[in-house]
Amino acid sequence: MEPLTSRMQAVQSPIIPVVGELINNSPGTISLGQGVVSYSPPQSAIEFLAKFLAEPTNNLYKAVEGIPPLVATLATKLQAFNSIEINEENCIVVTAGSNMGFMNAILAITSPGDEIILNKPYYFNHEMAITMAGCRPVLVETDENYQLRVEAIAQAITPKTRAIVTISPNNPTGVVYSETALREVNQICGTRGIYHISDEAYEYFTYNGVKHVSPGSFAGSSDYTISLYSLSKAYGFASWRIGYMVIPQHLLVAVKKVQDTILICAPVISQYAALGALQAKDEYLKENIGAIAQVRQLVLESLNRLQGLCTITPADGAFYFFLRVHTQINAFELVKRLIQEHQVAVIPGTTFGMEDGCYLRVAYGALQQKTATEGIARLVQGLQTILGN
Repeated sequence: MEPLTSRMQAVQSPIIPVVGELINNSPGTISLGQGVVSYSPPQSAIEFLAKFLAEPTNNLYKAVEGIPPLVATLATKLQAFNSIEINEENCIVVTAGSNMGFMNAILAITSPGDEIILNKPYYFNHEMAITMAGCRPVLVETDENYQLRVEAIAQAITPKTRAIVTISPNNPTGVVYSETALREVNQICGTRGIYHISDEAYEYFTYNGVKHVSPGSFAGSSDYTISLYSLSKAYGFASWRIGYMVIPQHLLVAVKKVQDTILICAPVISQYAALGALQAKDEYLKENIGAIAQVRQLVLESLNRLQGLCTITPADGAFYFFLRVHTQINAFELVKRLIQEHQVAVIPGTTFGMEDGCYLRVAYGALQQKTATEGIARLVQGLQTILGN
């Protein structure tokens, strides 16, 4: 039989399972790899499962765009937190996580051969989705602090460009883009007749008084802004697979075609859990994200011991630091050595498109303070040892 040839050969393999296998082969490894939180969903989410079970028709398919009580609750949240009003110009679609929302958007707005602008370092699942759709990711370098270079973004637009993607707070760097830069990108999209896809999965994770800004709140942007959200991070919902998107009304038919084909509707039991989670008191997010902020400070203090060996870029969002390691060692080889020799795991920057040097993404959201302190100590000691300092 001839070797299989398909579009998937052009798609990079997900790095998380690869690193996971290395971790499994090195028992006792502390993972600073996957971007999840350590805490559980709020009790109100669990309580709403009874409401799902009490309704006999909940074993049937529901509306592609989401159950009405959840859609209404999300509209209230969007108005209160994001300053996005749901009206006749836009609408909400509940998805199986924001990755599903991104794929919905790409398939809805492109044809094979079209281009999507990503800022480097990019989120690897975005690059993978674009390639799967038969489109071309156009990569634009960010500045030395991983902030947007708006002029470079504008120069990258061609007649085939369909969207510019921004992620703020950012994965993998943890930086938060300024309102000024986001407004400029959004205005470029409106002027040039392309979409602004704004991934806001980490919207609640900001520190040092930094505020989250949603491009979908900018006046006149509803017709070309696609906003992506997730419960996976803030509500400890990673495996429940619930997110949502705010899209221009004119895209609803196309997005429903995609979602109905791939998914039909987001898992209804998870939609009920999401409805319950959104009833949680403000203290739930405040306390849990406050605990992550404390871990963040411990991590930053430890990483500062690597000055001279690494460049540590300031990051006021998400739960990542993105290190540039001053070495000629291949990033994946360095990751393997850190796991096998020092029992600590991070993610290589190559999977985020950073080929011109050695970069590591350090994730700290999944760990309690004690474990995080030990994990970062191993990382610091491991890098000092491997790099010969």
